[in-house]
Amino acid sequence: MKVFVDKDACIGCGVCENLCPDVFKVGDDGKAEAIAPQTDAPCAKDAADSCPVQAISIEE
Repeated sequence: MKVFVDKDACIGCGVCENLCPDVFKVGDDGKAEAIAPQTDAPCAKDAADSCPVQAISIEE
């Protein structure tokens, strides 16, 4: 699956990085980014579901 982060919507809370550190990290700009934009990690979906501002989208 492909993982996308909408940096305009991201508030940099870090939930995604805490839930799925192999796929997401909060960058120097304080916004999340997908460090593994192509992944099969189930935690990526958990991170998308847990994002308080729905900044993460997943394409199967």
